[in-house]
Amino acid sequence: MAAARTPLPRVAAIDAAIDLFSRQGYEQTTVEEIADAAQISRATFFRRYRSKEDVVFADHERLLEKVTDTLTAARARAASNDDADHGAGASPFAEVCRAARLVFEHHLGQRETSLARYRLLQKVPALRDRELVTAHRYERLFTSYLRDALPPGRCTAVQSVAFPAAVVAVHNAILRRWLREPHRDALRDLEEALEGLLHQVEGAGAGFRQAQPAGAAQPQGGAQPAGARVVVVEVEPGATADAVADAVRAALR
Repeated sequence: MAAARTPLPRVAAIDAAIDLFSRQGYEQTTVEEIADAAQISRATFFRRYRSKEDVVFADHERLLEKVTDTLTAARARAASNDDADHGAGASPFAEVCRAARLVFEHHLGQRETSLARYRLLQKVPALRDRELVTAHRYERLFTSYLRDALPPGRCTAVQSVAFPAAVVAVHNAILRRWLREPHRDALRDLEEALEGLLHQVEGAGAGFRQAQPAGAAQPQGGAQPAGARVVVVEVEPGATADAVADAVRAALR
C-alpha cells in the first residue's frame, strides 16, 4: 500500500511550480508534474489553483482576501468612530496606502518566491499578462472601497479612480526596482512615494505611516506642501520608479 503524501504548504507549492517552469519551460511543464512536485493529486490541484497560470499567483488570492478584510475593517471603524487602535483620523485615502503597504510587505516577506516569479515573468508573456490582471484586481478593490468610504461630496471619479491607479502604479514601479536591486530600502521608498501621493489628495498634515500599529515605521522629515488635488501622469510601460517620480515632479511645477 502506497504511503500517503503530505501536500506542500501553498507557498512551497508555488515555489515548486515556478522552479519547474524555469527549468523546463512554461509550455513544456504539465499539470501532472506540478501536482506531483506539490505532492497533491491532479484533482486537488484543480480545486486549489484551476490552471497553471493561477498557481504562479496563488498567494495573491489569499492576499486579496486579507486586503479586503483590512479595508472592510477600516470602513467599520470609520462608521463607528472607533479608530483608537489604529491612529485617529486615518482617511480612506490613507487606508488605501496602508493596504498597498500590506501588499508590499507580503513581497518582502517571501523574497525568494518574489524574485523567482519576477525572473519567470521575464520569460513568459502570458504570465506578464496575468500579472497585469492581478494588479488590476487590487486597483478595482481600492476604487470600490473609496467609492463606498468617501463622503458624497468627495467621491468623484477622479479621486476614487485616479488615486488607486496612482497607488498601484507607484507600488509596482518600486517593487520592480527592488526586484532588480534587492539591497535597496524598498519599504522606505514606497512609504515616501505614497506619502507624496497622499499629500497631493489630502493636503498638509495628511499621512498614513503615523496611523500604523505600534512599532511600525513613522514618517520622517518636515511637513509637506499643501494641495488638495490629485496629479495624474502618463509614463511608458515598464517605467522605473525614478521615471515616475520625475514625471510627478514635472507635473507639480
